[in-house]
Amino acid sequence: MSRAQPQPRGDRRPGSTPGPPRTTTGAATTATAAAVPFLLRWAVFLGAVLCWELAARARHSVYFPPPLRIVRHARALWFSGPAGHLFLTPDAVGTVLPSLGRMAAGFALAAVAGITLGIAVGRSRRAYALCNPVLQFARAVPPPALVPVFVVVFDVGTPMQVASIVFGAVWPVLVNSAEGARATDPLRLQVAAVLRLTAAERLWFLILPSALPRIFAGLRLSLSLCLILMVFSELLPGSDDGIGFTLTDAQTRSDLLTVWSALLLLGALGYLLNTGLLAVEKRLVGPGSSASASARRTA
Repeated sequence: MSRAQPQPRGDRRPGSTPGPPRTTTGAATTATAAAVPFLLRWAVFLGAVLCWELAARARHSVYFPPPLRIVRHARALWFSGPAGHLFLTPDAVGTVLPSLGRMAAGFALAAVAGITLGIAVGRSRRAYALCNPVLQFARAVPPPALVPVFVVVFDVGTPMQVASIVFGAVWPVLVNSAEGARATDPLRLQVAAVLRLTAAERLWFLILPSALPRIFAGLRLSLSLCLILMVFSELLPGSDDGIGFTLTDAQTRSDLLTVWSALLLLGALGYLLNTGLLAVEKRLVGPGSSASASARRTA
């Protein structure tokens, strides 16, 4: 009897699974697919900046300077300091840092209060039914309309500014947290009751993970409101530092380059802060969460 000849190791059967070359190709395809949208976004941005630059240079208007000139002025004004001070100039320390401090304090207080109250209200049908009209009324009141009240209660200064930021930024977090807590799967809560989980365990392992996508949707809205309200609070009489104060001071001096530099700085801060919050959301919720996408549409 003749024995079957062993197949060489390099041969593959018709139904065999491909080896590493396909994995490498798949990784390269995935990287290319992820890089194309990134490059397209920045190409659109650079195209818009180029159009602005060409239009400004063609018009020669003092009211609309070219973006390169604005960037050079902003760098000389705020980011030309020594490396030991993170390249921040004394003007940046007296302008940018106070604004970021007020914004961070307002956002932190709004996030803590909004998540805590929202989860508490959302987990009780009776509490939600009783508090919902009050919440809808309070969130409809523009924060600038309450400035006289804040001035009387807190006096002019940082406490009044932080209070106005918190009042305007807390409602998106509170409402989204309440809706997220209400959307917890009842079947999972029944299983938790059968397993005799404590209230703290149900909150940590069931309610918070379920509400997390909506909480982040509220936090993103709240972050943008904090930036707006921070500038508005520094435009009020009695302010003596911050980006908003720099805007009004430059306007009174007809220093249009500083005005545009402050606007550019606000746009960059908003983009960086939103990008950081998105990174945290993807870390905690996941990039492909359908609940997260639904929460963004609701927000």
